[in-house]
Amino acid sequence: MERRLFLRQVGSTACILPLWTNPLSSNFSSASSANTTDELLKKFVKNYDEYISRILKMQENDPSHLWFGGVKNNYGIHNPQQTAGFFQTLGCGYVSEDSKYYHDEALIQPLIRASEYMLKAQHPDGTIDLHSTNFHSTPDTAFTVEPVSLGYTLLEQDASTATQPVRDNLKIYLERAGKALSVGGIHTPNHRWVVCMALARIHHLFPDPLYVERADEWLKENIDIDEDGQYTEQSTLIYSPVVNKSLITVARLMDKPELLEPVRKNLEMTLYYLHANGEVVSEGSGRQDKYQRGTVERYYYPYRYMALHDQDSQFAAMAGYLEEYETDAISNALAYLLEAPELKKTLPQASALPTNYLKIFNGSDLVRIRRGERDATILAKNPIFFTFFKNNAALEGIRLASAFFGKGQFEGESLEREGDEFVLRQWLEGPYYQPFAEDQLPTTDGDWEKLPRDERTQSEVQKFLSEIRIRETNTGFMLDISVTGTDRVPVALEMAFRKGSKLSGVTKVEDTEEAYLLEDGYATLKEGDSEIRFGPGKAEHRWTQLRGALPKLEGQCVYITGITPFEHQIEIS
Repeated sequence: MERRLFLRQVGSTACILPLWTNPLSSNFSSASSANTTDELLKKFVKNYDEYISRILKMQENDPSHLWFGGVKNNYGIHNPQQTAGFFQTLGCGYVSEDSKYYHDEALIQPLIRASEYMLKAQHPDGTIDLHSTNFHSTPDTAFTVEPVSLGYTLLEQDASTATQPVRDNLKIYLERAGKALSVGGIHTPNHRWVVCMALARIHHLFPDPLYVERADEWLKENIDIDEDGQYTEQSTLIYSPVVNKSLITVARLMDKPELLEPVRKNLEMTLYYLHANGEVVSEGSGRQDKYQRGTVERYYYPYRYMALHDQDSQFAAMAGYLEEYETDAISNALAYLLEAPELKKTLPQASALPTNYLKIFNGSDLVRIRRGERDATILAKNPIFFTFFKNNAALEGIRLASAFFGKGQFEGESLEREGDEFVLRQWLEGPYYQPFAEDQLPTTDGDWEKLPRDERTQSEVQKFLSEIRIRETNTGFMLDISVTGTDRVPVALEMAFRKGSKLSGVTKVEDTEEAYLLEDGYATLKEGDSEIRFGPGKAEHRWTQLRGALPKLEGQCVYITGITPFEHQIEIS
């Protein structure tokens, strides 16, 4: 199977991901992983060994340095987050018999130094800092508890006397963190469940009823999941898998099996949030992963855990897919399999993953359509209203804008189904404003800010209606674009294709990087053996970056332009 690597950015962590040629095709969907659990663990250990050699070089080894023992990030800043992961990483190597670092004395001093750094970086109130944004942060303390707890647990299970000083320091860190987590606040919806997870882990190691009471306080707010299986933040690449992992941990360690139900719902939904090339739909996210690229590897632990817990064949298929094709990316699951041996059991027989469907997610104002090698997403309340993938050929987003009073960036106000069409509409008004009557003047000093515009009488109100109708065809989709109301308004339709693919049939826009006009006829986008054909074009003007429109999307952007009244039909296949 051909693979190609690309660099993606999700959150603050850059990493290399494999881009597969149709990895979730029907050829794989009914198959199980070719790896046995033992073989899988050996591959994980091998990857950990390579990572250990790299992370050791990132530790501060100058005894005179203020943060001696800490691990630096890519900016050279020593921080508790990277250092917390140090314990999980080195712990896996130290306790794994297949590791070249198994019971290696060379790891002891780095572990001791890192544990001493963590105690120094921890504030007296038990919290730590996230240097990019949060200080004395309870939720960021909670995020560090998981890798520290995993590292502690693995070393405790191994019970080597050489690691006792490390475990003693980590115990102090975790108990101090537990006190902070028992009283501290949060910022975002997922923070509640991450805090609960951290409390569950500390309580499991060092029982204290305060931890249970605090977790119950948060859990009384109920899990923020909608009827579709989507969490509030809709963060499919980052926080949805974080929440799933957190709820599984609380359910497992605090005996709350009811918390597995939202996990189950989200994992079922996620089966329909996958492009044919294995990437996750992120367009609807409310967090930093919006429009980012990434695969489903962060869901591996939840899928494996729930496949075994529920004996679910589709969850088993997804876990098996990841074990077969994303082994490197899911290697960080090693600590979970070493911590809980029941996770090493053989997965149930896999069944076919969904590859032919039309699913409407009302809670997210989003529609997913998949027909084998091609798939599409339709979105309301989002500047990107349509995406289309054909294996690795990617139309990553279509947007519509008009130069209507500087506010003409289209966002469908609702998503409606009318027969075989999905309809998006946006109504806008552009008024002018009259002078205040003399007896109604709020001020006479001429200060514009004291003369609120919304209290003025409106006149010459201009009306503007943008409507997009999308329907499926035998080979793809047909989009009918209509912009009416006020005449003579410039319009630009933007189609953003993945950078690096081969475009043909378009004309370069001068003085704009990777911007093209589709003046007439049809154009094609090729990526490997995959091809997207789209058109016909129209170019009534050459203004692509309209006033009031959002900045150009990344990638190769093709524009169709016109003047209102604007009516145009586009075929995408």
